[in-house]
Amino acid sequence: MFIQSFGEWLYDTPISTTFRDITWVIPAVQSIHILAIAVVIGSALVSELRLAGLIATDEAPGNVVRRYLPWIWRALIVLLASGTLLIVAEPARTLGNTIFWVKMALVLGAFVLTLAFRRPLLAAQAGDAATPAKPIAFLLLAVWVVVIFCGRFIAYT
Repeated sequence: MFIQSFGEWLYDTPISTTFRDITWVIPAVQSIHILAIAVVIGSALVSELRLAGLIATDEAPGNVVRRYLPWIWRALIVLLASGTLLIVAEPARTLGNTIFWVKMALVLGAFVLTLAFRRPLLAAQAGDAATPAKPIAFLLLAVWVVVIFCGRFIAYT
């Protein structure tokens, strides 16, 4: 019940009303959100496929992770900011939606897994770290794909 009453309160705030009243705000923020998702997925795809040993095998895994991980973190910050704006603009659409909470749990899980399994690569000298198991790389890719699907399904549930 707290989430529902919080959502109703948030919906009635002046900033939420302003976001909804200015017709270009929500589409612009959604576009930025989607572009940031593309950066996360693109960077994760290259990193995970390298860690799975499928691409760029001539380059040390740590070097690939060092190159793409900053892109993931920056894009996640943009996703957090744009997602927060979308929640403020349309709280009922998200806060009361189970799919939204599944998406948030998956993003948190991917974040934790990325930190846990990339830290040894970042700490190691180039070429010193062993490549993590393929299943972890594919699991992270799968989680990001499910996050995308959840994001799309929020609009339909």
